[in-house]
Amino acid sequence: MSETRETWIILGASSSMAGPFIRTLAEAGHGLILAGRDKPDLAAIAADAGARGASHVAQFALDVRDAASFRAILTHAEGCEGQLCCAVFVGSMPDQSQIDAEPGLVSGVVTDSFSGPARFLQALAPMLESRGGGSIVGVGSVAGDRGRLGNYVYGAAKAGFATYLSGLRNRLGREGVHVMTVKPGPVDTAMTWGLGPQPFMTTPDTVARDILKGLRKGRNVVYTAGIWRWVMLVIRMIPEPIFKKMSI
Repeated sequence: MSETRETWIILGASSSMAGPFIRTLAEAGHGLILAGRDKPDLAAIAADAGARGASHVAQFALDVRDAASFRAILTHAEGCEGQLCCAVFVGSMPDQSQIDAEPGLVSGVVTDSFSGPARFLQALAPMLESRGGGSIVGVGSVAGDRGRLGNYVYGAAKAGFATYLSGLRNRLGREGVHVMTVKPGPVDTAMTWGLGPQPFMTTPDTVARDILKGLRKGRNVVYTAGIWRWVMLVIRMIPEPIFKKMSI
């Protein structure tokens, strides 16, 4: 991550995964534009960020299913001086059995985890291009690396988001903007509570550490925890006739 003071737009700022990342940015003196659905949580996070040293903090209601909620965020960002950056932590993951029972849930998962954030970033991109710098962090999931029995709708949405970020990286990299895709395995947050024991479970603090390390090193794709890069490599290499008989 650059030593220059930046303004970071955080989509999904009230999520557990975003918390440690926001705190680190605040302590480094960066500006913060916090966007999320939980207004009381946003207010508390904003107050904490200000106390930790953020150069300025703004907060906005965000619903990625309603593009009208993007306008105020983008307008505020346009008025901020210097480099703009954005980190996307939004997404939803109903249990696959719920989606199987109610197919109408598919559209919400796709909007929350892919098309809504992509629409926001598509609107933000020209602003970053015109300034010739900045960073975008898109938090996806290892679930997007291969369709699996237990979460294939969520995985499909995250696969779409990863492909979108890859194309955006190709576009914005030509203008000096760094786009990084982050692929966490299971993280100890509300999204994974109730799922039972998960392999290689990590924490929001570890995710934040790996994001910051990836930004400093200019990585294109970061797995967190790092072991998931190799786990998913093995999973992707399993032949489809064998894979479709497996319960993973």
